[in-house]
Amino acid sequence: METIAGKTLICRPASYVERLDPTQIFSTPQPLEVELGCGDGSFLVQWAKAHPQHNFLGVERLLGRLRKVDRKGLRAGLANLRLLRIEASYFMEYLLPPASVHALHIYFPDPWPKRRHRKHRLINEHFTRMAARVLVPGGILFLRTDDADYFSQMKLVFESNARFCAVETRADLSAIWTDFERDFQTRGVAVLRAAYQRLQGVE
Repeated sequence: METIAGKTLICRPASYVERLDPTQIFSTPQPLEVELGCGDGSFLVQWAKAHPQHNFLGVERLLGRLRKVDRKGLRAGLANLRLLRIEASYFMEYLLPPASVHALHIYFPDPWPKRRHRKHRLINEHFTRMAARVLVPGGILFLRTDDADYFSQMKLVFESNARFCAVETRADLSAIWTDFERDFQTRGVAVLRAAYQRLQGVE
């Protein structure tokens, strides 16, 4: 994993076809949390700052957004934060090692509201199988969206996977908003939340 020490938190994997080794990304081995689609880092930087005992990897496709997170993370002096520019679904399926993640955060993914476009949604039945593979037993996946139809799909696919059970979202986590969430709260748009825990002993 290549990075410019002290100048950027944005990493480039040594290979895009082999699994990442988290110990090569972070100087201190700690439980790993991943945010898929980290936007401008409003949530990720605050959460990483509040939990120095964990490592955090932000995944984002758009370089402009990733650079905003980079600047925020560097200003905050976060040694436990790294960033990666890549498609979330590819990253989940081909780069994350099995049982390597303690928490997955997925907040306001593109809802693709038109019926003919719903096949492009990130959260589907196949995604639940990828999540079950990369999460450690007992690991938790956290979801937020403002789209009621997408939220119903999220709940359906995770509640249909026997390797997960629904759990409550922690209050301290809910209190940290993303950039989208701040806008929704200002406009009075309801934010829908769910969390699912990877069950132990269920394969």
